[in-house]
Amino acid sequence: MEPAWRPQGRGRGRKQDAPGERVRERPGSGAGRGASAKTTVPPEARHGASGPARFEEIRKSNQVAVERLMERHTGCSSEDDDDEDDDEEHKDARVLESTFTAYASHTGGDVTGLQRTGQYVSELFTSGALTCLICIASVKRTQPVWSCSGCFSLFHLPCIQKWARDSVFLLCSATDEDFGRKQHPWPCPKCRAEYSHADTPARYMCYCGKLQDPPADPWLAPHSCGGVCHKELKPSCGHACLLLCHPGPCPPCPKMVSVSCLCGKAKPLPRRCSNKAWSCQQPCRKLLPCQQHKCSQPCHSECSPCPRVSIQKCVCGRQKSERPCDGPKWKCEGVCGAILSCGNHTCERVCHDALCPPCPRSLSRSCPCGRNKSNLPCTEEVPLCGDTCERPLSCGKHTCSMRCHRGNCDTCRQEVEKECRCGKYRKLMACHKDYLCESKCSKSRSCQKHPCRRKCCPGNCPQCDQICARTLGCRNHKCPSVCHQGSCYPCPQTVDVKCACGAASLTVPCGRERSTKPPRCKEICKSPPSCHHAARERHRCHPGPCPPCSQPCLLPLVGCAHTCPRPCHDRVLLKSQQVQLSGPWEQRSEPAFVTKALPCPPCQVPLPVSCFGEHKVSAVPCCRRGRFSCKGPCGRPLSCGNHACGRECHLLDDGNKCDDCEEGCSKPRPSLCPHTCPLPCHVGDCPPCRQMIRQRCHCKMSTLYVECTKMTTADEGTRMAFGSCSNQCPKELSCGHRCKQVCHPGACGAECHQKVKLRCPCRRIKKELACAMASGCVVECDDNCVEQQRKVSQLKEAEQKAAEEDEQRRRQEELEAFTKRRGGRRAKKRGRRDGEDEEDGGRTGRWRRCAVFVLVPLGGAVLSLAAYLLLSSAEDAGGVTVS
Repeated sequence: MEPAWRPQGRGRGRKQDAPGERVRERPGSGAGRGASAKTTVPPEARHGASGPARFEEIRKSNQVAVERLMERHTGCSSEDDDDEDDDEEHKDARVLESTFTAYASHTGGDVTGLQRTGQYVSELFTSGALTCLICIASVKRTQPVWSCSGCFSLFHLPCIQKWARDSVFLLCSATDEDFGRKQHPWPCPKCRAEYSHADTPARYMCYCGKLQDPPADPWLAPHSCGGVCHKELKPSCGHACLLLCHPGPCPPCPKMVSVSCLCGKAKPLPRRCSNKAWSCQQPCRKLLPCQQHKCSQPCHSECSPCPRVSIQKCVCGRQKSERPCDGPKWKCEGVCGAILSCGNHTCERVCHDALCPPCPRSLSRSCPCGRNKSNLPCTEEVPLCGDTCERPLSCGKHTCSMRCHRGNCDTCRQEVEKECRCGKYRKLMACHKDYLCESKCSKSRSCQKHPCRRKCCPGNCPQCDQICARTLGCRNHKCPSVCHQGSCYPCPQTVDVKCACGAASLTVPCGRERSTKPPRCKEICKSPPSCHHAARERHRCHPGPCPPCSQPCLLPLVGCAHTCPRPCHDRVLLKSQQVQLSGPWEQRSEPAFVTKALPCPPCQVPLPVSCFGEHKVSAVPCCRRGRFSCKGPCGRPLSCGNHACGRECHLLDDGNKCDDCEEGCSKPRPSLCPHTCPLPCHVGDCPPCRQMIRQRCHCKMSTLYVECTKMTTADEGTRMAFGSCSNQCPKELSCGHRCKQVCHPGACGAECHQKVKLRCPCRRIKKELACAMASGCVVECDDNCVEQQRKVSQLKEAEQKAAEEDEQRRRQEELEAFTKRRGGRRAKKRGRRDGEDEEDGGRTGRWRRCAVFVLVPLGGAVLSLAAYLLLSSAEDAGGVTVS
């Protein structure tokens, strides 16, 4: 029969599932809420991928495994992750602290009772902290569980159901003659608390027992319904638990009650129900049981025994002794010796307080065999009757055959046929002897493993006295109990999982230490350094090897006085060479890592080094220190003294000198001289410039040529004279006349002195003035001018009247022509043709009038003559020209 704690997985020696089959769960043993049936991948789906795709998939999985292995070898997690984890732990601690604040915020609050509840709640939210002691596996938040009401341990519901069935079955098979008719209790695997058959868990309930199959809610505690617990608190005080549905025991009662002190002298004060007993600290002053002293202790519930010493009498009152007041009544060692009521004998009892009993010889007595009775004085002995004793012997079957005698009867010596205990053999022997045969019992003991092997066993074979010694579920210890049937109890021992330095520890059930991560420790790692440094970097205690040293190497470098600034490279984890796979059928082995000490790299400290020509200073690594070429021009002065070396920056020595100057003269020229020196690069001043400068005159009309030396050495006035062409300035003044000055620089004069003529508005009167003065002078018309303008207006009115008469006559002619065209149809066409001819002839032969004005100057006056010329427009007539 398999133990209840042993998992039914694919372990060693178990039947493997056939490929492609679906693993079906047994009814009643499911994982509860959220559990799903496992289904293996069918063969056709597993081998359906092509060869290259399968190879690529294997390569990627191996690469992931290699990276994971490298992370495992390269050290522990960073301090930032530890800080985040510590922040999460502090946050959880603050949440629990705020939850229990209401239980300890008032005066007299006791938090010692909350520690156990807080531990259960904390373990509930810690991943992997809860362990089922039957299967030694973690209790997940989606698995149905059962909680013991005695020790509050959590077990998987299928595990505890199988445990209860196995326990009852083994007990029935070992004790019941009518197997299965009697309902036996079953114990808790941890605390051995007994539960009746009716208490066997059949449903998944929350902690408070109100909700069946509580849903998995991420905002609630696992396996909790989220409602108020409402369990009756223990010790019973009439109140209920106010926490939400929670694991573990209910915390102490948080209600506030008004109670008096223990001695009842002080006034009632509000106190927490779980800690309502309080002392007023006043002396008790109650009379102690010794009836001599009073209690001097501060206020308390029950007075303790009197601690003083006093003179006390013994029970009989004959002796006195100094003894503690709280001690019991004492008896002296003296015999009472008082004379009994018969007056012949004395009391033989040791010190007693009641009256002495009556004399035992004064009562009714009989002979030793009990047949004859007599009332004789206490001073006389009862005589023997002389009959057969016949008192039953110790065998219980026969009686004494001797005469009535005083004292005990002898042993039975009759021969009887006795049967041995096992019932196999019979034999004649003395009645007082026991008959045991030499045959050994072949039955099995209660463990059903070892034979009884007891001589002449009557059938009630004793319990097996050997040690079970089977390996427990923890795989570390063996069962210390006496050999038994069925599953062994879980390992009762616990293991402390410690951190690397041993400062922090975590107590877990035995067997879970291999899968439990070491607790986080806040102490500094104390591992000795594995490199040349005197101490490691300060980091927290961690499992596994320490991370690589990241301190600067600081070893002196070869060839210079600097130290190595790189991180420590005494122990560097390097990946070894991997063997090339022959094909996709081969599996890549795990990469091998080798720890090596790498040499210090070349010194990279920048040193200030100047170039060959000392033009600039650059920072050069120490390992490559030395003068260099800056790639710029050399810049050293040449022998001419005017120019510098144009070669690339070079080292100056006997075999590598600067070149001779081959450039022209580049000395600065005199002011206003645009020409260069015609000589090559030379020493001393340049000769005077003899080239001619071509320039425009001031008026921009002529081109002048002047020697450069004269121009550059002349003063300002002479330069102005060199720029004049000696001709009249061609520029126009603002009035429109030409400037009268000789070619000059700048703007022309503002005043014009040329004569201009001014006329009146009718242009009859004329005056001559200078151009500069004409702008402000106006010539007005006189009376003659006014009269002449009047005559001209009259002439215009007569001309307008003649034009109106001509227009009226033309209209009349057009009307007459229209009337003539209204004959017949034939006449219409002819009339239209004639009308058009008449119209054209009328227009052509129309009289035209032309007004001709003849102005004849007579004695300073103007005579206006108007003449009307009537001209007949004939077809052959020509135009008339009047001037």
